[in-house]
Amino acid sequence: MTIDRRHFLSATAALALPGLAAAQTAAPATASGWPKQSIRFVVPFAPGGTSEIVARTVAHELTKQLGQTVYIDNKGGGAGIPAMQDVAKSTPDGHTIILGHVGSLAVNPYLFPNQPYDVNKDFIPVTLLAKVPNLFVIHPDVPATNFQEFVAYAKKNPGKLNYGSAGNASAGHLAMEYLKLVTGMFITHIPYRGTGPQLTDLLAGRTQASSAGLPALLPHIKSGKLRAIAVGTPQRLAALPDVPTVAEMGFKDFETSQWYGILAPAGTPADIVKKLQEESLKALKSNSVTERFASDSAVGGGGPSSEFAAYIAQQQKVWKEIVKRASIRAD
Repeated sequence: MTIDRRHFLSATAALALPGLAAAQTAAPATASGWPKQSIRFVVPFAPGGTSEIVARTVAHELTKQLGQTVYIDNKGGGAGIPAMQDVAKSTPDGHTIILGHVGSLAVNPYLFPNQPYDVNKDFIPVTLLAKVPNLFVIHPDVPATNFQEFVAYAKKNPGKLNYGSAGNASAGHLAMEYLKLVTGMFITHIPYRGTGPQLTDLLAGRTQASSAGLPALLPHIKSGKLRAIAVGTPQRLAALPDVPTVAEMGFKDFETSQWYGILAPAGTPADIVKKLQEESLKALKSNSVTERFASDSAVGGGGPSSEFAAYIAQQQKVWKEIVKRASIRAD
């Protein structure tokens, strides 16, 4: 039997087209055409906290620079695990990123050893955005006017005081547990789904203490609704020069701060990661971001992916030991 050459070529082309289309669809994204659509920036906390302030400040500048909307998707709860799992499973094309922080990257691997992902394998560190000072605050109804009096009162009344945090493994949870470890206090932890919700109860006096970033707490300190008793940084803050450091109070080398950075799903093309890092650095140098960070005593980042990866590794080493020594648990 003979086959007409024209029909043979037509049939062959028809068979090849689906495979060709599939190959074209599967082709990896590149920075030359990125971003092609809006970028979802996942924040693993409810609105109202330092994490959202950092993310929104940077996202606003990125939107102007990239010509596509970078929008915040608050996905709180579960110690950030649901949000991290969501992004880990997202298409690695640079259109879904997440705000990583000390809890999700340096503590959760030891607090939740059975996480449904590996923070070191399923994500690519893009860049560190900011380091934000931790503050320790109490409600004015607590019978203490300074750090020493608060510690003394808490030790005389073990279990009487409650402190709220943005959730298990949040920066505030870790800071307070670290403080409890070095001072010998016993204060009950009440986890919330974000800084905003926990501040509502603290301001109402339903909880008595907290640790959070300066941006979320400063307005309430200035209004007298909260009392700042210490900062977790090595030096005092320009915004609150009269508030001592924990180290000054006799706890040498005590240091704790909140830090935030961008991560992308593993498999995101290297040129897109580099482009996002470069655009983030540009955003961090903009007047609007530098002014906001300065008012919050935050230190901007913006370095390359390798630098952020090394910082995460160093922080994992530090917090692995603290989690063990303080017997920090998911309440």
